Amino acid sequence: VQLQACGGGLVQAGGSLKLSCVVSRSISNSNVMGWYHQAPGEQRELVAQITVGYSIDYANSVKGRFTISTDNAKNTVYLQMNSLKPEDTAVYYCAANYFGYDYWGQGTQVTVSS
Repeated sequence: VQLQACGGGLVQAGGSLKLSCVVSRSISNSNVMGWYHQAPGEQRELVAQITVGYSIDYANSVKGRFTISTDNAKNTVYLQMNSLKPEDTAVYYCAANYFGYDYWGQGTQVTVSS
């Protein structure tokens, strides 16, 4: 399973970005699809995830600002990020779990300037 993330970039605080992650396998067969981020010197952390039953969870720090969604026809997972803050600066990774195995994309850099 391959995941290709894109959509990162440099944006001013208060701005928006939309990340996309194209998966080489049908995402309707996945257990969980998610987005994580990792800032320099920090652990990788969950940002948002959506389960096979369409249960959605967000990190407290992004609730109300970020939205995870999927397009099963395109095997794509999105992360709409609004009202971005400098502390959102990180490499963002998409991830998929199929039958207990985790797969990761290559990461896309998001930088938010103050």
